[in-house]
Amino acid sequence: MNSPNRIRTDTASKSTAGPHAAPPAANARFDWPVVAVLIAGFLWAYWPTLVSLVQIWDREPDYSHGFLVIPLAGCFLWLNRERRPGFRLHWIGLLVIALSIGLRTVGIRFAIDSVDGYSILAWAAGVALLLGGGPMLRWAAPAIMFLFFMVPLPFRIEILLSQQLQSVATQISCFVLQLLGQPAFAENTTILLGDQQLKVEQACSGMRIFFGTFALAFAYIIFVRRELWEIVILLLSAAPIALIVNSLRIVATGLLYQNYSGEMARKFSHDISGWVMIPLAAALFGLLTLYLNRLVRETSPLELSELVNRKRSEA
Repeated sequence: MNSPNRIRTDTASKSTAGPHAAPPAANARFDWPVVAVLIAGFLWAYWPTLVSLVQIWDREPDYSHGFLVIPLAGCFLWLNRERRPGFRLHWIGLLVIALSIGLRTVGIRFAIDSVDGYSILAWAAGVALLLGGGPMLRWAAPAIMFLFFMVPLPFRIEILLSQQLQSVATQISCFVLQLLGQPAFAENTTILLGDQQLKVEQACSGMRIFFGTFALAFAYIIFVRRELWEIVILLLSAAPIALIVNSLRIVATGLLYQNYSGEMARKFSHDISGWVMIPLAAALFGLLTLYLNRLVRETSPLELSELVNRKRSEA
């Protein structure tokens, strides 16, 4: 026969395991030796890759945002730390880590830098699987996918995309200049503007803005949880916003050429515009989200009894 004290103890223990109990992650602890080995192994295997990426971020303006990618990915994990599942070793993660090392070996062997860089994502996924299995991988997936933006595109894809962006930006900018009453005509990737020739070179194709805008959209979706349909709209709007912003930069440069001096236009195009375009893209995203918030409003269901009471009070 159980004593009253025993019954109260059992009841209390059950109540603490209710829906308001602390998540497993709150009591879980790092297996620090495993983490230390993983970090040391990563630095040993990927140090040349990391040095190469930093050099590209520093040298190539189109990828200068790479310096922000890893810190932002860390912020995503930190902000969602309360949702983190508990730590439990799943050795299948070692297979994924081995696969990432294999991808890196292929990238180095055949001089495919992008494969070498993207293997870091596979390594991060393997670490998440190792430390917590599927739940940990799902929790870390947004941050891992965000690492995509720190790796330069494969050369052929970059050239093809840059050429398409050049062509589209030239046509849009020429059309806007014509609407503004300017004598503008497009010839390939050159805008004939009066007696001036405004060449939309590869550096002006908008790759930097294109990448930055997609990274901005992805980061916003992670930071501010939205409905699925809103996520789709925001992702689909990234490319048009990038094209609009880059075209506005070219239009502003053309107007400066026409009305002021070539030196001022070049200074704006190469120096000032780089600091203005991403904030402008962020402002356009802000306007879009405000519109989406006004487009659909959440309402609470109205009970039939409450509706009847309202009708009676009005009568």
